[in-house]
Amino acid sequence: MRNRLDSWQQLREDVEALFDVFHMAREENDTSLDTDISTTYDKLQNRFDKAMVLELLSGEADRNGVFLSIHAGSGGTEACDWASMLLRMYTRWAERRGFKYEIVDILEAEGGIKSATIEIDGAYAYGYLRGESGVHRLVRISPFDANARRHTSFASVYILPVLDDSIDLEIKPDEIRIDTYRSGGAGGQKVNKTDSAVRITHLATGIVVTCQNERSQYKNKDVAMSVLKSRLYEYYRLEKEKENARFASEKKEIAWGSQIRSYVFQPYTMVKDHRTKFFVGNVQGVMDGDIDPFIENWMHFRWKGGTVVEDGANDDDV
Repeated sequence: MRNRLDSWQQLREDVEALFDVFHMAREENDTSLDTDISTTYDKLQNRFDKAMVLELLSGEADRNGVFLSIHAGSGGTEACDWASMLLRMYTRWAERRGFKYEIVDILEAEGGIKSATIEIDGAYAYGYLRGESGVHRLVRISPFDANARRHTSFASVYILPVLDDSIDLEIKPDEIRIDTYRSGGAGGQKVNKTDSAVRITHLATGIVVTCQNERSQYKNKDVAMSVLKSRLYEYYRLEKEKENARFASEKKEIAWGSQIRSYVFQPYTMVKDHRTKFFVGNVQGVMDGDIDPFIENWMHFRWKGGTVVEDGANDDDV
């Protein structure tokens, strides 16, 4: 907190100093400082924007790590490929920020993945990514279609905080059922082939979590319990805030009309967030992990009390 206050104080002093230089140059009709003034202004604006983002990350769990889950929706092989593309996008984003990530659970399928959960460890990872929850829609010429037709695919993203000791949530042994099984999937180094996979069911809520990434059953159980704790935290938080209706809307059918963002590869390139209306044309940059502009626009939109109005996301108006 002290560092934040110091940052704002220093920014204020630097802005006042720039204004003094600007007014002095204006009074003396001196244009030789125009370039320096403009450059300094841009740097101060950048510092202000970053400081504002940190101010918006003030939730109870915003500074924590995050569990990010991706599930392929309607579209078969197309959707599984799209889910794997989203997994790559988020891991690239984590790498850009210097965050560590680990695959907790993955279910491979023909053409990609049916589902995956990763843990991202970094300062404010949950705060940054919490707005990514929802359905993501892809429009492109299918690489799996011999007739090169345009296809629409869907995948959902769910964001949960990794809870630390500052957030108390007790799970009693009689509230859960633990099953072990042999890991499945299409293979690969990330999927273990021993009877060490763990499935935990929370009996009261019906929430089910799985972990099969580690070779140790005990390690898989620890990770699965951590994921369950995070999911229960989110469940009870939404219940406490009387937002069960919104919670249900965020988990509606993974199909047409319920998306938060569209990614169009053909006949033009565009990525558009349907909540904030923010869009960019560099779709490849976004798929390489450059999603911070979307994250920050959503944070400002939410801070200003923006109302989400679904626009239908037609092919001709994304």
